[in-house]
Amino acid sequence: MIKRSFDLLAVIVGVMVIWPIILILAIANLWVHGRPVLFSQTRPGLHGKPFRFYKFRTMTQQRDENGDLLTDEQRLTSFGEWLRKTSLDELPSLYNVLKGEMSLVGPRPLLIEYLPLYNDFQKKRHLVKPGITGWAQVNGRNEISWERKFELDVWYVENQSLGLDLKVLFLTLNAIIRRKGITAKNHKTMPKFRGTIDEK
Repeated sequence: MIKRSFDLLAVIVGVMVIWPIILILAIANLWVHGRPVLFSQTRPGLHGKPFRFYKFRTMTQQRDENGDLLTDEQRLTSFGEWLRKTSLDELPSLYNVLKGEMSLVGPRPLLIEYLPLYNDFQKKRHLVKPGITGWAQVNGRNEISWERKFELDVWYVENQSLGLDLKVLFLTLNAIIRRKGITAKNHKTMPKFRGTIDEK
């Protein structure tokens, strides 16, 4: 209840302050990427329950001659890359927090297709609501391996507290300013998770 109350208060106050920025970004996104302005996708939430996740679009919808989408690297625009570097693409996810599907802090909501790939240890990341930012995001983000991310996610689940959430939010702001860990090595986006060979 304390965590939920904190999330609601922080989001309501935050949106009242930054709504002009959200509006400007939406207009700019419409100009660069066209419709729709938002990227939405089904992601697993608490206990793996699916929900509709929202972000600002960072890619075009360009396709090849067969009608298939081009690679993420080819579709990522310079404006979209800037949105990711500043984490401003995450602002629409505040709506998910208001709805109670997400928290400000928690393991990031990943792809539905990853669910059967997790081992028993990694599945623990779904024992709490997913977050806009998390312990893994302030300890390497996309510069660390999937396995290390999941270790950090589970550590958060086992040690969560309001004090830890405040620490993560502070470190997130610092990481955004420094623009650390935005991309994986030799990739503009994080490579897909293929599963862990050695179970924990």
